Amino acid sequence: MIRIFDLSEARETILRRKIFGTEIRAALRASLRRVFDADLSPEDAVRKILDDVRAHGDDAVRAWTQKIDGVALDSFDAPRAEWRAAYERLDADLQNSLRVAAERIRAFHARQPLPQWTTNDLGGTVGQKISPLDRVGVYVPGGATPLPSSLLMAAIPARVAGVKEIIVATPPRKSDGASPDVILAAAHLAEVDAVYRVGGAQAIAAMAFGTKNIPRVDKIVGPGGLFVTLAKKQLYGQVGLDGLAGPTETMIVADYSANPVWIAADLLAQAEHDILATAILVTPSRALAIKVQSQIAAQIETRARAEIIAAALEGQSGIVIAPHIDAALQIAEEFAPEHLCLSLRDAEQYASRVRH
Repeated sequence: MIRIFDLSEARETILRRKIFGTEIRAALRASLRRVFDADLSPEDAVRKILDDVRAHGDDAVRAWTQKIDGVALDSFDAPRAEWRAAYERLDADLQNSLRVAAERIRAFHARQPLPQWTTNDLGGTVGQKISPLDRVGVYVPGGATPLPSSLLMAAIPARVAGVKEIIVATPPRKSDGASPDVILAAAHLAEVDAVYRVGGAQAIAAMAFGTKNIPRVDKIVGPGGLFVTLAKKQLYGQVGLDGLAGPTETMIVADYSANPVWIAADLLAQAEHDILATAILVTPSRALAIKVQSQIAAQIETRARAEIIAAALEGQSGIVIAPHIDAALQIAEEFAPEHLCLSLRDAEQYASRVRH
C-alpha cells in the first residue's frame, strides 16, 4: 500500500534521494558471490567484466552472458529477417501502438532545429557545423519486462539526426536466448542496422571497445540497471555517453480536479519498472490522496508485476500532502524528478513556472 505523508515527514524520507550505490541489498550480495565466487562490490564486479571484454572480446562476452544470464549463445546477432516476422506476430493493437509511437517520435524530432550558421561580422568567417556521428549503440533493457519504448526513443532521433549506423544491444531471453518479439518489432520500425542479444556490463564493454562480431561505437545511449550504469560510469572518457540513469522516477502534482483512476495508473506505470523506482503524488487535496490510495490498491491486483510494484511503493514512493498548489510546485522544483506530470485545472498556466 502506498503511504500518505505530511510534508515535514516526506522531506525527511521519500523526498530525500539515497546516494547511488550506498546500499547493497542482501540478494545482490548473494548474486555477486555466486557469479564471481568472491565478495566483490558492484563496482569491482563491473571492472572485472570490462577488463575481461577488453582483453578477450567475444569469448568474454559469451562467457559472462552464460554466467550471469544463464544463456549460451552461438551467435550474438538477431537476423534482420526475424524483425519483420516478429512485428507480424504481435496482436493488432500492439502493432498499432508501436507504429503510432514511432511515427510521433519521428515527427517530433524532425521538428527539432540543428542550428548551423556562419557570419562575417566577427573579424573573419566563423560559424557552427553540426555533423552526425558515424555509429551509435543503443542499450535496451530486458529483464522481466522488455522496453520497446526505450529503443524507439533512442534510435529514431539518432536516425533523424543522420547517424550512419545504429546498433542495438539487449539481453537475451533466459528461456531460449532469443530476443522478445516486441523488441525486434521496435527495431524494425526504428530502422536500426543490427540487434545483438547481449546485455549488462558485457554489452556496454563490447560496444565501447569493439569485438570481432560487435562493432565499436562512437556513443552509447539508453538506460539500464546497476551494472549497466556502473559500466558507463567507468567508461567515461573512452566512449561517448548520454548520461548515468538511476532508477526511474515520476512525480505528479495534482489538485481536486484530477482523475484518481488516471493518477493511480500513472504512478503504477513507473513503479512496475523496478523495486527501486520512485512514484510520488504531491497534492493539497487529502480527498484526492485517499481516492488515489484506494485506486492503487485496486489496480495493483490486476498487474503482473505486483510484487515489484509493491516493493517500489513501500520503499521510496508515496503521496505528499502540500498546504497549497504553490507549495506543491516548489516541492517539484526542489526534487526535479525525471518525469513530472501536472494534473491541474489550469495546468498550462502553471507549466511556465516549472524549470527543473
